[in-house]
Amino acid sequence: MTSLQKARALALLIPTALLAGAWGFQLIGHLYPCEMCHWQRWPHYAALPIALLAFVPGMPQRPLVALAAIAIAVSGAIGVAHAGVEYHWWQGFTPCTSTFSSSGDTLSAIMNAPVVRCDAPQWTFAGISLAGFNAIVSLGGALVILALLTRRSRAA
Repeated sequence: MTSLQKARALALLIPTALLAGAWGFQLIGHLYPCEMCHWQRWPHYAALPIALLAFVPGMPQRPLVALAAIAIAVSGAIGVAHAGVEYHWWQGFTPCTSTFSSSGDTLSAIMNAPVVRCDAPQWTFAGISLAGFNAIVSLGGALVILALLTRRSRAA
């Protein structure tokens, strides 16, 4: 298997596996995503058809795989931002991390508050949240894909 074939396979496998995991945790584990969790999914949704196009004969494989890797890395960057909010390394920047103040209509603020908070991880393993795992796998995977793309195949 050439480096390009490995990169192409990873560009399809990584978003597929991460989205399957996210949907599995949601549908089977009943861990409902917050707003920032959804943000992490969108680049993976974009990476899937791009990676699939790289398998179509006649399509420019290397640029498509690189584009999929960039989308995967974007999800990882959002995962870093989300994990930082969960670990309280920095302030959240969405309504799902802000608390309401009693200066306005308190009842309205309570009724409009998000059900799932972005600053409280619902699940962790070894101290790493799902956002943290997405950051690790996405950024690491994107780096591996890009490294594979820079290698030239050796002639047999």
